[in-house]
Amino acid sequence: MAIPTQPNIKLVNSPEYRESYANSVQVRVNVWDFFLVFGTLQQQTENHVEVLNFHGIYLSPQQAKALTSILQQNVASYESTFGEIKLDPRMTATGPVH
Repeated sequence: MAIPTQPNIKLVNSPEYRESYANSVQVRVNVWDFFLVFGTLQQQTENHVEVLNFHGIYLSPQQAKALTSILQQNVASYESTFGEIKLDPRMTATGPVH
């Protein structure tokens, strides 16, 4: 079986393209898609955190799985260069699936 050749890919940014910083991402899943909501987390007081959501993106299950794979590769590469990424155990709590 022949391996298909890779197409030439040209990346073009649309006029609506924007780059933003997010330190919060929420993931909602249903049978048809994954929904990622990006925001910025702001610690108001010791016991009060506010998340300002600014963008939501829908992904097909296939794209979500591909994203998982590429993120795992990049996190492993980052950690081999800069050391282990430590997570705050308070921020890894799981929530309900919608």
